Amino acid sequence: MRIMTAIACSAIALFGISAATPMENAKAQSSTASFESYLQEVRQKALQKGVRAQTLDQVLPGLTYNPRVIQLDQSQPGGSTNSAIPPFAPYQRRHITPERIASGKAAYRRLIAKLIDVERETGVPGPIIMAIYGKETNYGSYMGDFDIPRSLATLAYEGRRRSLFEPELLAVLKLIDQGVPQSALKGSWAGAMGMPQFLPSVYLRLAKDGSGDGYADIWNSEYDAVASIANYFVNSGWRRGEPWGIAVNVPSSLDRSSIESKIIPTRCPRVFNRHSQWKTMAEWQRLGVVPATGMRLDESVMATLLEPDGRGNRAYLLTGNYRVILDYNCSNFYGLAVGLLADEIRS
Repeated sequence: MRIMTAIACSAIALFGISAATPMENAKAQSSTASFESYLQEVRQKALQKGVRAQTLDQVLPGLTYNPRVIQLDQSQPGGSTNSAIPPFAPYQRRHITPERIASGKAAYRRLIAKLIDVERETGVPGPIIMAIYGKETNYGSYMGDFDIPRSLATLAYEGRRRSLFEPELLAVLKLIDQGVPQSALKGSWAGAMGMPQFLPSVYLRLAKDGSGDGYADIWNSEYDAVASIANYFVNSGWRRGEPWGIAVNVPSSLDRSSIESKIIPTRCPRVFNRHSQWKTMAEWQRLGVVPATGMRLDESVMATLLEPDGRGNRAYLLTGNYRVILDYNCSNFYGLAVGLLADEIRS
């Protein structure tokens, strides 16, 4: 049994801190034992996936339960389908600030040579990559300081979303087994890592070495982060030469019921239910939906209409590439912010 130190005893005496009761101690020990037992289950699954026993012996014994991670997870909004969707304009003002635009332009200039190479190879424009970089980590200025293996082990053990977090825990063990230093694995409480905030499974599939040193270091190399974001977009179906969308003016006479989508979304219904039917730009123009700025899209490009703040407010025609942005984060506010920030960085 651990002997209570003099400092601990003094704290109890001076500040009235209560020592744990025998029942509380037993409960804590039971919880610890259960967590360690779960990690043994994870060990067997990792071995079946080819992770070396040596790696597991190195990592698993050092993992401890992190209650702070569970608090953060349980405090996330539930996204009730009955709750009202707030307006986009206030979100836009908060997330596309002059400071973020200026930082994006500076990052774009700093990385322009690499961005040109990446766009030539992948078709993904540099401003779109920079907008993702800016939205995810404010151009690398904050990437999170949670220990990723510990966070994922805690979230998987807690069980509420084990089907999501256990595969990520196994992925991060595989990542370490492949040579990524465990000390580098810092990020968000939910397991997202590095400048592009990739989950471990995404890193294993899509992280790219953009600097040519043989290692996709998305934590320290902007070249690797840029190449990895572009590779993610290519994997999600980015179409070379197609803009994400444009701001438009919608006539008050437009019959919304006639353009309502009949497609039942299989994912993110709150997002996609707000989109209209797909029509060509030529068809939209015949309906009186016209660009609000000087930007134009080819008449054959397919797009859906989104009016995030309702009739009479700014609306957008969104292409298939907007759906690729949503694959990164399935939120209309996120997708619009990325597209609009990219436009500001390009200007």
